[in-house]
Amino acid sequence: MSPKKKPALPIHNRIRVLRAERDMSRTDLATLVDVNPQTVGALERGDHSPSLDLAFRICEVFTLPVEAVFSRTEFGPMSTEIYRKEQ
Repeated sequence: MSPKKKPALPIHNRIRVLRAERDMSRTDLATLVDVNPQTVGALERGDHSPSLDLAFRICEVFTLPVEAVFSRTEFGPMSTEIYRKEQ
């Protein structure tokens, strides 16, 4: 079996952080977006890129715009972003 190929342009996300902020398990999120909990884990690890439909469903759960949850570039720490905005 060949090793899993990572996408040439990965899609980074904040799913794990957002779940933790809301005290939500992988199973909770998976149920809300109608996927398997393993899919949520694969998304969080960057092993899987979401379909556009799944990305929108995840964003709806967190009531955030797509660019707050997904990005082509790595996200910096949220504390850094918050601190910069308050200056």
